[in-house]
Amino acid sequence: MADRAEYARKGIARGRSVVVLTYTDGILFVAENTSRALHKVSEIYDRIAFAAVGRYNEFENLRIGGVRYADLRGYSYDRADVNARGLANVYAQTLGTIFSSTGEKPYEVELIVAEVGKGPADDQIYRLTPDGSVVDEHGSVAVGGSADSISSYLDQRHEPGMPLKEALALAVAGLARDPNGGAERTLTPDQLEVAVLDRTRPQQRKFKRLPGGQLSRLLEQEEAADGTADADTDAATPDAGETPETP
Repeated sequence: MADRAEYARKGIARGRSVVVLTYTDGILFVAENTSRALHKVSEIYDRIAFAAVGRYNEFENLRIGGVRYADLRGYSYDRADVNARGLANVYAQTLGTIFSSTGEKPYEVELIVAEVGKGPADDQIYRLTPDGSVVDEHGSVAVGGSADSISSYLDQRHEPGMPLKEALALAVAGLARDPNGGAERTLTPDQLEVAVLDRTRPQQRKFKRLPGGQLSRLLEQEEAADGTADADTDAATPDAGETPETP
């Protein structure tokens, strides 16, 4: 079992990271992904989304299975009966069965299932490991690649009720960090896959992808705000040796 866990862990570590964190109006998903066709972040149901790292064919099979489960349960009972906790339990059973089976290799995937609620206190984020373990996360979480370093960075800086542009800037900064302490990379909108579960959307379906144009504007607004703040600070600080005027 230890060898199987190490095998899965190494496979996941080779993938690029995904960050999920809450903001004022919902839950934000940011993945380092240059492909426009092979998504790491996808919609599952009305208020539920899915993010994954690892082998694409494996987590795509899990995503499709989750969509089928949600559609069947919503059709058989009620759409409100489909929730992230139930979906996470189904994924946990599937991953646990595969991990303990001697006839096949463990899945090299790590999943995040998130559901946006009516208010911030009702938001749910679950992380699932290859052995089927479920972790109830709060605020922010990162998986894949240098997830430990990114998670530590986010935990120190993430605050409840952050606006979308601030949460996006924090997520991008976390993904751009070098875990070995080197210089930060610069990630452009073309290198990012970004989506939100927005509780303020009037539609029943809360999932929305942020296209490149909107993503660029949000990142530019945050950079412009930082520049304005720096300029105001410089203007308010007297030069060395200069005596401030007395009103």
